[in-house]
Amino acid sequence: MKKIFFILIVLTPAILFAQKKDKAALQAAATITAQDMQKHLYTLAGPEMEGRDTPSPGLEKAANYIEDHFRKLGLTPGNNGSYRQPYALYKDSMTAASLEINGVAYGLNEDFQPLPGNYSASMRFSEIVFAGFGISDGDLRNDYKDLPVTGKLVLIMDGMPEGYKPSVGGFSSPASMNGKLNAALSRGAAGLLIIHSNFPRRAQPVTSNWSLNGFKATQSLFGFYVSAKAAATILNTEAASLIQKIKSNSFTHKPYKSLTSVSYSKQTITAPVSNVIGLIEGTDKKDEYVFITAHYDHVGKRNDGTIYYGADDDGSGTTGILELAEAFTAAKKAGAGPRRTIVLMPVSGEEKGLWGSQYYAENPIFPLEKTSVDLNIDMIGRIGTDYLTDKDSVNYVYTIGDDKLSSDLAPITQQVNNTYLKMKLDGKYNDPKDPNRFYYRSDHYNFAAKGVPIIFYFNGVHADYHKPTDTPDKINYPLLAKRTQLVFYTAWEMANREAMLKRDMPLGMPPSR
Repeated sequence: MKKIFFILIVLTPAILFAQKKDKAALQAAATITAQDMQKHLYTLAGPEMEGRDTPSPGLEKAANYIEDHFRKLGLTPGNNGSYRQPYALYKDSMTAASLEINGVAYGLNEDFQPLPGNYSASMRFSEIVFAGFGISDGDLRNDYKDLPVTGKLVLIMDGMPEGYKPSVGGFSSPASMNGKLNAALSRGAAGLLIIHSNFPRRAQPVTSNWSLNGFKATQSLFGFYVSAKAAATILNTEAASLIQKIKSNSFTHKPYKSLTSVSYSKQTITAPVSNVIGLIEGTDKKDEYVFITAHYDHVGKRNDGTIYYGADDDGSGTTGILELAEAFTAAKKAGAGPRRTIVLMPVSGEEKGLWGSQYYAENPIFPLEKTSVDLNIDMIGRIGTDYLTDKDSVNYVYTIGDDKLSSDLAPITQQVNNTYLKMKLDGKYNDPKDPNRFYYRSDHYNFAAKGVPIIFYFNGVHADYHKPTDTPDKINYPLLAKRTQLVFYTAWEMANREAMLKRDMPLGMPPSR
């Protein structure tokens, strides 16, 4: 009994200290106001930004607005004297494609069509290797058995034979297009012709989407879909019976003599985009970092001019970063700057595939092992569908990821919230079985994948999610300010505590589908 009493006496001051409000933090958080947030968001989600597509002139206008705000506040540029971390996007456009077999030229979309891929090719072959359905599936089936494939053009049939059951299903199946491409590529094939029955085919887009991966360690395998008519010339048979003969295994898997010329040419254009980075330099722990991220891009506008404003997604998080920059600047001017360096990084390309945060994680400016945490803000300005009739509708936020990577995260989040705001912190989306998979769908995940502890702040989806109606007039600005203050207090605690956050829990990889 005495021992327990002694422990309580010892622990009570620590508990009281943890629950004591920091006056400097309160004063700094007070600069985060609904009025300021409304001013910023009506600009960021205004018509002149044209939906902030990646890339687009509107995205660049938004980046300029953020950079100007950082500069006016006096934030330190985050990338060797620049507020930008630039990266390139790539788009390929087909300029020409041809297929000629034994002196006969075949028509694009009539008898052949290029496979999507990151390649250019112009090749002539004197023979083509026929490999059945092109399936390699361990002991179950090997259409390449004893075939000389290295450096050859290979002809295979689309689909799979009757009675065959792949050892693995879905995208990874040996009978899938991906499985067949990998089987040919792993054997050193120079290219692949895939017989398909539905020719002539509708013309496909000749221009790819923008991509972050303009340079790859390995290139895609050159390939064409070809008609039965073109393939029959190679196998010296009638087009009408070709597919049925392949299904009945009438053709030997071997090289066939055929003078075949294939070519595909493209042009590549690039576009520069960037993450915007501003620093509040720390004091005695300035070589350790607390990141706060949000994505300033959205999905742009339609060809008819309809704008997707993206006020909540993620103009709200970007506006939060602008106000957090002001709050931390105010604290530093008052002599209460953070011990660790605060890195404020609005990123681009989130809507296209977490591009900006992926680029940063692969090309970090500050050591990831010295990055204590990433607090990511993506949609915090609205009431989500699940809370429309809830008593806590204006006093909640989803916190995602605080049960992973660091056992420090959840206790700190709860302590900060209980001390300052007493909001409802909803951990619903931490469940790995959650079908929405939000933990894997915003920029924090690229930090988490590198081992950096994260918290993702989110209001949930609503009726205007990814619609042109996600406009700034529908934002709850007092709630937006309150959620942003929660992020501020949490960052304040993590920037000023004695130790970096522990990394003592698993990441939690995506569950298999």
